[in-house]
Amino acid sequence: MSDNVVIIGASHAAAEAVTSLRKQGWEGGITLIGDEPLLPYQRPPLSKGYFKGDTSAEKLLIKGAKVYENARVNLKLGTRVSKIDKQRKQIQLATDEKLDYSHLILATGTRARTLPIDGADFPQVCYLRNLADVDKIKSFTSEAAHMLVVGAGYIGLEVAASAVRKGIKVTVLEAMDRVLARVTSPVVSDFYQSLHAENDVKIRLNSVLKEFQKEGDNLYAIMNDGERIKFDCAVVGIGVLPNIELAEAAGLACDNGILVNEYGQTSDPNIYAVGDCSNHPSVLYGRHIRLESVPNAVEQAKVAASSICGKKVAYNQVPWFWSDQYQVKLQTVGLFTGYDQSVIRGSVADSKFSVFYLKDTQLIAMDAINSPADFMLSKKLVSEQACPKPEQLEDLNISLKSLL
Repeated sequence: MSDNVVIIGASHAAAEAVTSLRKQGWEGGITLIGDEPLLPYQRPPLSKGYFKGDTSAEKLLIKGAKVYENARVNLKLGTRVSKIDKQRKQIQLATDEKLDYSHLILATGTRARTLPIDGADFPQVCYLRNLADVDKIKSFTSEAAHMLVVGAGYIGLEVAASAVRKGIKVTVLEAMDRVLARVTSPVVSDFYQSLHAENDVKIRLNSVLKEFQKEGDNLYAIMNDGERIKFDCAVVGIGVLPNIELAEAAGLACDNGILVNEYGQTSDPNIYAVGDCSNHPSVLYGRHIRLESVPNAVEQAKVAASSICGKKVAYNQVPWFWSDQYQVKLQTVGLFTGYDQSVIRGSVADSKFSVFYLKDTQLIAMDAINSPADFMLSKKLVSEQACPKPEQLEDLNISLKSLL
């Protein structure tokens, strides 16, 4: 069997895997398979620049067509994989075509979690995972339309911020008692609730959606208490599920994602999983974690490519994320779960502050609001498992650099 790396999923991780394989000296074949008829493109701008019309689809491409041509990549776009046969080292496409591989990289990503309620199948009830999803949302949201956003996570709030800038009226429904409740602390939640209120976004907390109804040309969201909210388009952002069906059917170990070791290898050493679909061991947090993060996807792809080329390097990156809403940039380092103390540095009123999260005196995470210097230095502090004193963190006269 000739050497051939097959990559399933046209994502950030897949695009990075292609170039990393060639940089690491891979001379064999590379086949990239994606179910969309498009080259791998950036996903974060979908809820922001692309939705607002500031960015074209062409500008979203991670790498131009020439890069794949120069890397001698066999592109199979608009194609689905129906089966992985790990015994034969072979995949089967939906067209029944079969491809052999020496190494397989699964970069299958995630899909939107759907609402299990009546009316959720109305065309005007949308999700946001790809270009086609955004184009569909645009078709239902002319200026002065009323958009209903279900879920006040990153995606929901980014869509809300983009929509009001287009003159769309927005109401956000959140079942929990604060926005971003699963990913940050109350102080950051309160800041974003105020920010959206200042921009005329209506946020309704502790709100449970019962069903969608249609009366003539009118659409209504029916709440648990019987209230009816009229809308033109609903965007649902209630989380995602990892795409692990192919891996499970092939007999690979899965648990909230496809389980991998520090080199990105699954329970089959010839098959790798990278990006949002993978669940990897974290030395920093002492457990397996699955991250929905572009930086994680890119770095995992590099590790997998190195391993395939016989240059094993263990993955040990600090998680980091970002979100752009209005003129505010949130940059997050680490995972805040389990913190027992938080420290604020800067001014919440001036929209320029950082929140540090400590557990047993160790810095485990931080949120930086319009504070890029704090973000950069905190990546090192978290990585080095620093134990700064709270008064050092909150004192603006003390440089974080001095704590390294």
